[in-house]
Amino acid sequence: MSPTQEQLIALSAVFQAASLVDKLARTGQVPEAQVSCLLDSLLVRNPKSTLDVYGGDDLNLREGYKALVSALERNPAALQREPLRYALALLGLERQLAKRDDMLQVIGSRLDQIQNQVEHFGVTHDNVVSACGSLYQDTISTFRQRIQVQGDMRFLQQAAVASKVRALLLTGIRSARLWRQLGGHRWQLVFSRGKLLKELYPLLRS
Repeated sequence: MSPTQEQLIALSAVFQAASLVDKLARTGQVPEAQVSCLLDSLLVRNPKSTLDVYGGDDLNLREGYKALVSALERNPAALQREPLRYALALLGLERQLAKRDDMLQVIGSRLDQIQNQVEHFGVTHDNVVSACGSLYQDTISTFRQRIQVQGDMRFLQQAAVASKVRALLLTGIRSARLWRQLGGHRWQLVFSRGKLLKELYPLLRS
C-alpha cells in the first residue's frame, strides 16, 4: 500500500465519522459495525499499519470512501454537503488540538479509563459511548470554533443520540490526527485532487 493510500484510509475515516454524524442527526440510527470500527480506533496505540487502526479491514470505511470521492470529484449531484462541512471542521479542530499539549494529556488519560470500561462492557455500550461523548464535550467542545450539527431535533435532543454524535466527532479528530501524522495536509485536497482520486478509486473498488 502506498503512503498516499495510508493517508487516504485515515482521511476516509474522518469522512466516515462525518457521514455517520450526518446520518445519526437526520435519522437517529447508524450501523453498529461502522460505529464500533471508529470507536475501536480511539484505543489502538501501536498499530502495525494504518488499516490496523480500523480493525485490519476497510469494509467499514466504505461510506467514508464514498463521501471523500464525492468531495474530491466535486460533482454537485453526488456531493455530500453536510459530511464535507463536518469533515473539514474536524481537520481544523485537530490543528488547534495539536497545539494543546495539556488537552492531549487529558484525552490520553481519559482514553485509558475508557479502555477499562470497554473491557467490562464492550465498545458500543451506552456507558462507553457516553464516556467518549463527555470527553469530546470537555475538551474539543471548549474551542471557540465549534461544529454545529444540523438534523432532526427529535433525534438530536435525545441524550443517547447526542452522546453518540459527540463520540463519533471524537473519532473523527483521532483520524484527522493520524492523517496529519502520516503527512496529510489540507493543500492536497485543493491541489492534488487528481492524484488522490487515482489512489482512492482502487480502495473503493477492492
